[in-house]
Amino acid sequence: MISVSIFRNSNQNILSFSMDGHADFAPHGQDLVCAAATAVSFGTINAIEKLCGYEPEVTTHEDGGFLKCKVPNNLDDSTYQKTQLLLEGMIVSLASIEEGYSEYIKLTEHEGGATNA
Repeated sequence: MISVSIFRNSNQNILSFSMDGHADFAPHGQDLVCAAATAVSFGTINAIEKLCGYEPEVTTHEDGGFLKCKVPNNLDDSTYQKTQLLLEGMIVSLASIEEGYSEYIKLTEHEGGATNA
């Protein structure tokens, strides 16, 4: 199962997100759930880089089973708000995948400023 963790501060702004695990919906290379979650998450990171003009802090593992993205603290207000909108859009897309494939992907939101994913 793919576990997606969203970490928010007390103002409900997204501080970071992580994805861990494999969907195991189908054999490697044919797994639509994995492909969809990967496309949405990396598409969001690419959109942040292109539309917001910076590279967020991203960590991955070689086996492809882990992704973490952290929003920097030093963004100007406009860039921060654009980043938040893109990340909220990502969550909507991932939640749509979860609705159809809840046995293979799970989203969890955490509050209180924790960024350890």
